[in-house]
Amino acid sequence: MVNCFGGRFVVTLLSVNVNKVAVLRNSRGAEEPRPLTAAACALAAGCHGITVHPRPDQRHIRATDVLQIAGIVGQAELNIEGNPFAAARDEYPGLLQLVRQSRAAQVTLVPDADAQITSDHGFDRDTDFPRLQAMIREYKACGARTSVFVDPGCTVIAELADCGVDRIEIYTGPFAQAHAGGAFERELEACVVTAQHARECGLGVNAGHDLSQANLATLLQAIPTLAEVSIGHALFAEALYAGLGVTVRNYLDIIRRCASAPGAGGARQSP
Repeated sequence: MVNCFGGRFVVTLLSVNVNKVAVLRNSRGAEEPRPLTAAACALAAGCHGITVHPRPDQRHIRATDVLQIAGIVGQAELNIEGNPFAAARDEYPGLLQLVRQSRAAQVTLVPDADAQITSDHGFDRDTDFPRLQAMIREYKACGARTSVFVDPGCTVIAELADCGVDRIEIYTGPFAQAHAGGAFERELEACVVTAQHARECGLGVNAGHDLSQANLATLLQAIPTLAEVSIGHALFAEALYAGLGVTVRNYLDIIRRCASAPGAGGARQSP
């Protein structure tokens, strides 16, 4: 989306998170659907990047997926999300190693634990910030832009800037939930204030979590300087609905063609 702000145009980039495709694949224990194919489809449709969030337990996106997707992004950006404090485990080499191997354009640091269903909060100032600074230097040494996941209304943006981060990503879950209920002004204002504070500190601003076609325009109109939005769960849910009818009709067409083919014999339906 292109917004006019302060006399200049700001292009908000769309990064498609393909984690949900991996969740569906892993539930069957086979290879379909393939996150790589989903990423290729999203890129062909014109998105500006692909987001992946591998976890140590590899319950959805796996390390091998990350490297495969890195090989097809081309001029688009690969954004890897993850917990910088999580140790390497089994086939998970650790976030830093994945960033090195994939040459990701951006790494988004998120403090998610193994038991967490999804990311839902920012880092703790007292316990996490001292460790973050050294880690951010390592990620930047890999050539990756660094972004840190923050709560809406976060009041320690200046301290994150001092840690050397390039951007923040505002957690938009509370805004999205409130938007669905119809009264969202307070949650939206918290996002706006956080974005303004980040800009004043010289940081870029990303946003993500539960953004959808229903609420995205509201957020973009309120924060016209957003650099990037990362969207996955809602996007794939919407795609499922929008594309399901087409897919069902394709199957029916195959059945009709086979039934009318020479030699089909007008097979009778079983009683």
